[in-house]
Amino acid sequence: MTLKLVIGNRNYSSWSMRPWLALRANQIAFEEVFIPLYAEAADKRRILSVTPSGKLPALIDGDVTVWDSLAIIEYIAEKFPDRRLWPEDRAQRAHARSIASEMHSGFMALRNECGMNLHRPVGAIALSADARDNVARIQQIWADCHARYGVSGPFLFGAFGAADAMYAPVVHRFLTYAIEIGPPARHFMEAMMGLPAFQEWTRAGLAETLRIERFETV
Repeated sequence: MTLKLVIGNRNYSSWSMRPWLALRANQIAFEEVFIPLYAEAADKRRILSVTPSGKLPALIDGDVTVWDSLAIIEYIAEKFPDRRLWPEDRAQRAHARSIASEMHSGFMALRNECGMNLHRPVGAIALSADARDNVARIQQIWADCHARYGVSGPFLFGAFGAADAMYAPVVHRFLTYAIEIGPPARHFMEAMMGLPAFQEWTRAGLAETLRIERFETV
């Protein structure tokens, strides 16, 4: 049975982007279902019919439904162990899970001030001290991974995996808001921008015509 991934607007939904990339970049077949976010009441009911959280993304695998980006990625990793979404080495796997979880639960200032919006004209904004601290920490994470594991490949732990999927939307944020990034951390951005699945998501997001006004104010 083919997996079904229910996603929100590609232009805005960083959470939908993460598991979508984990599937597509690892050549795992799935059916994509799109439900607009913050749209008609009927769309809200459609989302609630998929997941009790009322939020997207959601993965449907037969009688199993998984919601929340990181939970979906963990499910994919368990179902397709040969794809090695997490590093084989236990210490590296612990490191990868730690930074993925840090992305999942943290960096709220950056999220709030630099929402993902592929249509937004590129341009810098004044960031709060907390957001600047978030940017510095993310750069530290990327640079540290490159220093430790860069010999194995261009992504955070060599080959593309779960941790990369979790940080992929940050690349768009840094690009859109013209945030300056140092050379050690830029290795990850360049690797991500060269990933065909990342490029595919970006093209489709730019082709969307739906707008969510609450996300067009920055």
